[in-house]
Amino acid sequence: MRAIHMTKPYVKQDIQNGISTIEFFHPAHNSLPGDILAKLVTTINEAAINDDVKVIILKSGGDRTFCAGASFKELININDAETGRVFFSGFANVINAMRKCPKFIIGRIQGKTVGGGVGVASATDYCMASKFASIKLSELNVGIGPFVVGPAVERKLGLTGMSQIAIDANSFYDAEWARQKGLYAQVYDSTEELDEAVQAFAENLCKYNPEAMKEMKKVLWQGTEDWDQLLAERAAISGRLVLSEFTKETLKRFK
Repeated sequence: MRAIHMTKPYVKQDIQNGISTIEFFHPAHNSLPGDILAKLVTTINEAAINDDVKVIILKSGGDRTFCAGASFKELININDAETGRVFFSGFANVINAMRKCPKFIIGRIQGKTVGGGVGVASATDYCMASKFASIKLSELNVGIGPFVVGPAVERKLGLTGMSQIAIDANSFYDAEWARQKGLYAQVYDSTEELDEAVQAFAENLCKYNPEAMKEMKKVLWQGTEDWDQLLAERAAISGRLVLSEFTKETLKRFK
């Protein structure tokens, strides 16, 4: 069963004892095409309104990369601004679904995370990682920028931290750096230790008053009410930039 899963993209949800574990996977280092991002949004929204769910764990399949960002294959095929806007709205929709979900979302980051993946990690309410979970915002490298994920990343890392990794688009910043900046709450030496800690933390959250957690989530996300519009505007910027000669030439080289 696992072998089949590890070759085909999927989003799956497992609910046990009040904990919804949502897992996504794509064989290309968990880089996510539009259909998988849309399915992720639907799954988060389902968990949000399910009375049996008290807390959500968000994770990815595989052991090396949490999420390599958006699908490169789809990116190279964008030929008009509207397609570009829709493409870049994929991660915007995931971040907004996580933001609006009335339940705490725990991030389980087992490996490297790039671009949109850093945005997803930043949109979790409490993020735990392994020491292999270095982060990179590589968008400027290809002629665009981390516009869509920027607000979520800045909210966690602060403007200084976000600008540092956005401008230094070639470098991975290690998990300890991300912990010190506030993205990760804890960093563990192995995936096994990470999984044990995530599970124990989720089980503990299930003992809290769901109403109190719901109100707390509202408080924590105060000031982000305009993100539906803001991230849509940011997606349009990236959609426009991806059509530039600079980006087209750069993408050819990467291809």
